[in-house]
Amino acid sequence: MTHPAIYENAPVGVNLGGWLSQYKAYDHAHFQSFITAADIRQIADWGMDHIRLPFDYQILESDAQPGTYIESGFDYLESCLEWCEANQLSVALDMHHAPGYSFTNTLEGDNAGNTLFDSALAQERFFALWDAIAKRFHGRYPKLAFELLNEIVLPESGPWNRLAKQAVARMRQSEPDRDLIIGGNIYASVFHMKDLELIDDPRIVYTFHFYDPLIFTHQRAPWAPLPRTMDATVDYPGEAPGLVEFAARHPEFAGSVADLIGKPMDRAMLYSYVEEALVFQQRAAGRPLYCGEFGVIDRAPAASSRNWLRDFVSILNEHKIGRAIWSYKQMDFGLVDAHSKVVDPEFVKIASSR
Repeated sequence: MTHPAIYENAPVGVNLGGWLSQYKAYDHAHFQSFITAADIRQIADWGMDHIRLPFDYQILESDAQPGTYIESGFDYLESCLEWCEANQLSVALDMHHAPGYSFTNTLEGDNAGNTLFDSALAQERFFALWDAIAKRFHGRYPKLAFELLNEIVLPESGPWNRLAKQAVARMRQSEPDRDLIIGGNIYASVFHMKDLELIDDPRIVYTFHFYDPLIFTHQRAPWAPLPRTMDATVDYPGEAPGLVEFAARHPEFAGSVADLIGKPMDRAMLYSYVEEALVFQQRAAGRPLYCGEFGVIDRAPAASSRNWLRDFVSILNEHKIGRAIWSYKQMDFGLVDAHSKVVDPEFVKIASSR
């Protein structure tokens, strides 16, 4: 079965964070209610054409019984795929947390559980889980793509480049023409795309995440040390307030804010950052790019959030870069509230624009 090249035409979509990934507890009542067919229909009604579906490996496999796959987890994925197919939406299935790797470990300063890049057993379990997913959906859902692993954080990119190449070779044994999505190091930062090793495969899509400048998009985020410590309202466009004084009080963050001191945060700044992806795209012989995550925290001033989103989306549209905003529901970045009601209609309109 030949699958369409989903990402050639700059798809516009949204993440379903907080449902099958980063949930508060393994709770079937949550899995059955957080996202429903009505939510998928609403996304399609906005004019979006796909969703990025993060899932944690625990949905499909427990640490107590590795290699024994959980049917209810596959049922949740299957339901979402059926809803999306009914609404003509494509799906990027993103392994957000993998056996042996979680980006949240790095955020919390605890890498003890991140064994994936050192353990052959963990790697085989990772490959086998993707084999099981590929087998489950083989020959079905032609508008489905697989994103191998979310937000790698390593001292250098070599181990991930090697593992990604192995994973692609393994996947191609059963899925020769399905789109596979691969991001770079340091939380899929646009600034680390240059370290990605290109894979000779026409159905690889390269992705990056974009939350820059972090002191704006994550202002007062309790899980992010820099904006949490800065504890300031930051407007966009404009200059961030008090950076010189902040750097003097907190020298541990001085290097992180140095390039922002005295500089306006505006479209030109965002464009200069996205140029990193455009340079990579030239090296990749024009392969499609995909911004799999971006957004502004709900603690930011609403008008500034719209301004940032309008500028960033216009840059992606200008260069035909596909995208999925973070995130549909709640999660500090939600387009809708707990009852799936739109929080800011203008923000959604900008997020859906082409």
